[in-house]
Amino acid sequence: MNRKKLVPLVVATIAALAFAPLQADELDLSVDSQTIERGEALMPQSYASMLEKATPSVVSVHTARIVKVARGGRGGLSPEEELLRRFFGMPSPRYQEPQGEPEERRMPQGIGSGVIVSEDGYILTNNHVVSDQRGEDADEILVQLNDGRELNATIVGRDPLTDVAILKVDADDLPAITIADSDNIKVGDVVFAIGNPMEVGLTVTQGIISATNRKIGIYGERGYESFIQTDASINPGNSGGALIDSAGRLIGINSAIISRSGGNIGIGFAIPSNLAVSISQQLADTGEVRRGFLGVSLDDVTPELAEAFGLDTVQGVVVNDVEEDSAAANGGIKQGDIILSLDGKPIESFNQFRIRIGHTAPGTEIEVEVFRDGKRETLNLEVGSASGRFASLANELVTGVEIAKLSDETAERYRIPENIDGVIVLSVDPESNYARTLREGMVIQEVNDQQIETINQAREALRNGVNKLFVYDRGRRGYLPLRIE
Repeated sequence: MNRKKLVPLVVATIAALAFAPLQADELDLSVDSQTIERGEALMPQSYASMLEKATPSVVSVHTARIVKVARGGRGGLSPEEELLRRFFGMPSPRYQEPQGEPEERRMPQGIGSGVIVSEDGYILTNNHVVSDQRGEDADEILVQLNDGRELNATIVGRDPLTDVAILKVDADDLPAITIADSDNIKVGDVVFAIGNPMEVGLTVTQGIISATNRKIGIYGERGYESFIQTDASINPGNSGGALIDSAGRLIGINSAIISRSGGNIGIGFAIPSNLAVSISQQLADTGEVRRGFLGVSLDDVTPELAEAFGLDTVQGVVVNDVEEDSAAANGGIKQGDIILSLDGKPIESFNQFRIRIGHTAPGTEIEVEVFRDGKRETLNLEVGSASGRFASLANELVTGVEIAKLSDETAERYRIPENIDGVIVLSVDPESNYARTLREGMVIQEVNDQQIETINQAREALRNGVNKLFVYDRGRRGYLPLRIE
């Protein structure tokens, strides 16, 4: 049976890493907030003049890794020659013991695209373009400009949870693209995808915005996804390239496609420019991303929940749980509140709210409108930090085991029946002491005979020594012992 695949445009495993900041001038990107003209006028006969200004800002990104190959061995075969010998019958010379020190060889890794965002050499691209399948930095990065120049690039920083990376080349007076406010885009706007697909060279394709705020799950449960969906033709090699509007301004960074074949079928995804700019500026300034955190467990408001709470519109997110001493608790948010807006902007979904909080700097004062006991109230609170204690509280049951309250979304993803409640295991570190007992997708329903509905309940029910867990795991229910020292 054919199944659809989520395809990163340059295949790579994404893993969280820390990076030391590069000593460079502070990155200060500006955004053009003016909306494009929309009307009933006929489409222009050509976009050539606009594209002539935009395309020089898009570059090809070539990556390579350095491998050590033993001299001698199977007659001194390289990895490529060994592959040919094994699968295509290439004759193998008589085996010889490795002799001398291993030699280093440069192995091409992949080709993607990037977008020049500052005249002094900062380039936006995807994390998976400049990292290998183990999630490590490429050893060499070469950027090829539209005018034929080739420049060595350095990784300033990258963020696997959004698939954003920022590079730096040593050059001035580069053709930086104009960045648009991606919050202003609308479904139906004409867009162009620019990049280097299939290594054929700089290519422009046209389409429209098909949808916004898409979450496709390609970066895992912890990832931050709010993709622009487009039918502009995107193919492998377009990763990190530009999605621009009809005025030639950057509105997104091409990142992924859905395809059965691995090629374009008209369902492509780009990271919104506002998200990419926010991440890249943090990476350039500090070498890392500091994410905001409230300390709440949330779900989308369904029509049934809206009716049950007496809310006259299906809007916002409902608060299922509030962590003690968290930013939310200190700001007055309570279990059962429905959060309707953030800083005056309506909240449409849990994913939207999570991304907006996650990319609000810790310490920022925010205004939250909640629906409580049939009335609307406004709360002012300070955003906490998603690092240290609260990050652990938000995710971990025990060291190395991330959990979350079972939601409709996670239930659908892991095919959990409707009659199963509890907390679900989202990930287990292979090095965790509990990796042999717990695994991803397992639902913990009881801990020491106590029924579990929230993260707090699960933690509070645990004790030192052997614990008795009642779990649902891949169609079976039963008890598990979990020893905590």
